[in-house]
Amino acid sequence: MILKLIAIALALGGIPMLSGCLQNSGGVWLFNEAPRPVGWPALTPVGEVRVREYPAYRAAEVTEQAPARSGTGALFNELFGHINRNKIAMTAPVEMGYTHSESDRPRVSRMAFVYRDRSVGGTGADGPVRVDDLPPATFASVGVRGDYTPAHFKHGLGLVRGFLAAHPEWRAVGEPRYLGYNGPLVPWLFRYGEVQVPVVPGAG
Repeated sequence: MILKLIAIALALGGIPMLSGCLQNSGGVWLFNEAPRPVGWPALTPVGEVRVREYPAYRAAEVTEQAPARSGTGALFNELFGHINRNKIAMTAPVEMGYTHSESDRPRVSRMAFVYRDRSVGGTGADGPVRVDDLPPATFASVGVRGDYTPAHFKHGLGLVRGFLAAHPEWRAVGEPRYLGYNGPLVPWLFRYGEVQVPVVPGAG
């Protein structure tokens, strides 16, 4: 399917990437614009929920503070300023946390840049940005193709929750996150992300 989409986009002149940027990880085709953190697992297939183990990693995070700092653009700009000031290379993915309820439209209220490895930079505060080393964790993860929208987030989250309901050997223990691997130069239909929920072994 992805190769058919690539052929269509090439015919339309819509692929701004070199063929060498196309990478396969875990059966997932990805436009690889930036390196992933050292030791991270293979990507999760689109529409399939898998349990993934993540090593300890370092991340720079900023949270919403209305009205001066809210929305994906404002959060991203704070983080981009941080890596520019500190000469830290851009990596993928960008991690997005959502504030949501069953009745409200989800919105991004937290964003983080994941460092390539924990030897890069240092921890602590840099203005509104906080850099921390995070411990290893396990996530129930599903691959999602398309724009990083609340609708795609909710769709992925529904798949993960369905998986957890059917697999009591895993239990959710925290807030979901949306990992975005592509920037705006990649056409929306090719963008890849993962919706994930942290889990621990359950009673099943």
